[in-house]
Formats: sequence, C-alpha cells, structure tokens
Amino acid sequence: MPPADGVAAPAPPESERYGYYVLGVLMMVYALNFIDRQLITILAPDLKRDLGISDSDFGFLYGTAFGVFYAVFGIPLGKLADHWSRVRLLTIGLALWSAMTACSGLSRNFAQLGAARIGVGIGEATASPCAYSLISDYFPPRRRATALAVYSAGLYVGGGISLYFGSRIAADWNAYFAGQAAPFGLVGWQVAFLAMGIPGLLLSLLVVTLREPPRGRFDPPQDAVATTPGSPLADFVRSLESVLPPFTLLAAARAGGLGFAINAGGALVACLLVWSMATLTGDFVQWAAFALGCYAVFSWGQNLRHADRTTFDAVCRSRALVGITLGYGLVTIVGYAMTAFAPLYAIEVLGADPREAGFVLGGAGMAGGILGVVGAGALADRLADGDRNHRRVWVIAGTAVGSALLYALMFTAASRPLFYLLNFIGWIFFAGTLGGSSGAVVNAVPARVRGVATAGFVLGSTLLGLAIGPYSAGKFSTLLGDLGSGLLVLLVVVPFGLAALLMAERDLRRRAA
Repeated sequence: MPPADGVAAPAPPESERYGYYVLGVLMMVYALNFIDRQLITILAPDLKRDLGISDSDFGFLYGTAFGVFYAVFGIPLGKLADHWSRVRLLTIGLALWSAMTACSGLSRNFAQLGAARIGVGIGEATASPCAYSLISDYFPPRRRATALAVYSAGLYVGGGISLYFGSRIAADWNAYFAGQAAPFGLVGWQVAFLAMGIPGLLLSLLVVTLREPPRGRFDPPQDAVATTPGSPLADFVRSLESVLPPFTLLAAARAGGLGFAINAGGALVACLLVWSMATLTGDFVQWAAFALGCYAVFSWGQNLRHADRTTFDAVCRSRALVGITLGYGLVTIVGYAMTAFAPLYAIEVLGADPREAGFVLGGAGMAGGILGVVGAGALADRLADGDRNHRRVWVIAGTAVGSALLYALMFTAASRPLFYLLNFIGWIFFAGTLGGSSGAVVNAVPARVRGVATAGFVLGSTLLGLAIGPYSAGKFSTLLGDLGSGLLVLLVVVPFGLAALLMAERDLRRRAA
C-alpha cells in the first residue's frame, strides 16, 4: 500500500558513501542559496547610485524584503517538508530563487528589486527545512552536528563566491563598455545578478535525482513520523492560510468566535506597530513588512495550537528550542548587519576598490566561515557526546561573545589591513554560532517535527536578524552620520541573546539529568 503522502516509498541508501554524496550536493545548494542572498552587498555602492537609495533602503532590500518572506513562508514549507518529498520541494525552491535572482538583474527601480528579493526569500525558505531533515536521516545523532556544519559551510563558500565574482563581473562589465552602449542597456550590477542566478537552475536538475531516505531511520520508534490524513499539498495550503493575511482570519474563525477575536486583536496590534514605528522613523514599508511577519507568526502559532497540539507542544512550548531560537536570532541582529555593510564600509569609509574588497572579504568570509561552522559543529558534537545536548549551547554562547568583541574592534579599525584581519577572525566566531545551533536544534526535538522546528529556528534569525539588523544599522548610520557608529550601536542586543541561551541550556541540562 502506498504511503499516505502519495510519495513512493524511498529505498534505503546503498552505502554511507551515498550519504556523503547527498551532503555534498546539499552543501552546493546552500552555497547557491547564499550567493543569491549575499550578492547584493558587494553591489551596494552601484545600487545606491543608480537607484537613488539610502543606507536604510539598502538594509531593507538586503534584510527585510528577503527575511520576512523567507521566515513567513518557511513555516508552511517546513510543515510540507515533514510530510511530502523533501527532494521535490527543494528542487522547486532552488529553481524559484535562482530565477528570481536573475530577475533582480532586470530591475530598473527600487520597487522591482524589492519584489525580486521577496521572490528570492520565498524560494530559499525551502532549503533549510528540507536539508536539515534529509541530513538527519542520513547521519546518526552523534554525527549530525558535524554533518550539518559541513552543509552550513556552503553558506560561507557561497558568500565568498558572491563577493569575489559579483565585484569582478560588475567592474569588468562597466570597464569594457565604458563610453559605449552595453547590450540591452545593462550595467554591471544587473549582469552580476543574471550571471549568478543561472547556475541554480542547472543544479536543480541534479537535486531532483537524490533519493529520499526513510524518515527517522536513526531515531527511537516513538519519535517516528506519523502519516497524516489527506493530501500533504492540501495540508500545505491550510498552513499557508494560517500565515497569509487576510486568510489568517478565516483560519482563526474555524477555531470559533474566541479564536477569531484573538486573531483580530493580533492584527490590530500589528497595525498599531506599523503606525507607531512608521510615524517615528518615516519608513512605512520597513515596518509594514516587519509587522506582517510578526502577525503571520502569531497566526501560525494560534492555528497550530488548535489544529496540531502535539506539534505545537513539541516546538512552541520547548524552552530549549525557544531559547536557542531567540538567542541565536538576537546574536544575528549584529552578525547580519555586519555582513551586510562590511563591503560598503571597506569601500566608502576605508577607500577600498570594489574588486579588492570583494576578493579579500569574500576569501575571509569563505575561509573563516568554514573554519568556524565546521570547527564549532565538531566541538559541539564532542562536548555533547551521549545525552548532553546542553553543552552545545556553551559553544553558541562562547562564539557569540567572541564575534561581538571582534566586530567591535573591526568597525573602529583605522586601516584596511587591520579591518580585513579582524573580519576574518570575526567570521570564525560568527559562523561558530550556527555550527553550535544547528546540532542543538535537531537533537532537541523528535524526528516527526524537525521540519517545523527548523523553520521556527530559521524564523528567529530572519525576523530578528535579517529584518531588524541591516535596516537598523543603516538607519542609525544615517542618524549618526557615521556607518561604523551605526553598526556598533547594535551590540546592545548581545546580552539579551545570552540570557535566552542560558534558558535553553538550563532546560537541556534538566532533560539530561
């Protein structure tokens, strides 16, 4: 009898070697994920000039436009990843975000580029839920953090590639066609987007050939994934209704009049947030997008509690998962702001040539990121040997403090060589926070909810880190008249992140006792 989700029963992997092959492909996917996400940072000076945007507008494009929709759609897509073919879903997402990256190169104004960034965010929301779930079924618990760290290293490979090749393509194109009409009137930054989007469409043809491993194959029987009645796609549509206004009100109404009233109250609070913050800052689009994300998360949690109490309890009521998500998310407010503006700082403040900045910062991000994420993942696995998952939180907290200190020194550096050196070391520590977090998340929840749990974890680092960090840094830099000072203001959030991680560590320690 075929399984309830309509997907053919997966054959078990032929060998451990095949698992490493899958890991390599997924690492390539994640590299493209971050190429398409990070490319905009090295092109920032050209975008500011040609589109007439400010630092806070750039922060919105890099962070909020991408991050809010990445987070919101990650919720229903994480649910779909738990009950449908993860390989098919990842293939569709890869093709979508690659196509939207190419479309970014056709943008002629701020609104068009913003719309393309939203499309990139929606497509990329498939990556981590699918990849984390697949890797967890190809590698046993004692090796998951290391495997996930290797996967996460693709992030830093992609970041390095995007900065180096993005700057080279844009500069060389502009230099070659200086003083003459370029094909189709395209300028360098547009060609860079087009060139970086096409490889993902080709890689999707390889991803679709991967095998689906049995879910929960290394986990206890009580954690096995239960089949769900009906179609997984219909379940996805219902999940989408729970996060996409105005359908959120209809979804809430199914829980009764009280449920509708609570949801309407949440919508009112979101509207008040938009009004108050837009009045204070003058940035309506930024706060409308952020409030949309917050309201969507609230609606999703309310709907999940009514429709799937088991998953709600396992994810939303886990002090460990909530603490790791909030802690890592708060730390990434600083980290994403630094990665967004580091190339711009090197070019505009320290006078670097864009190609030099792309080469050095890209190489530093790639080498430092890989060292940090793989090293921290391996260290977390070693410390957590057995049932001591709380020790992984030690790694997250230690690397978070180290990255904050390095970035504080970095944006007070007076010379480019020192700035570049501190950036490299800072990447090691910042990447280490992800290396520790990924293993802690997947080992803190049962197999049947890993897709949703991963989506929730990604939610913290996007709604907090991406939607707040780059925009706030750009806004403060405008208010203070200094980009470095605008970035350093954000360090105030780090102690709050450490407090959230302490809550997670205590809960995991209690479980291990």
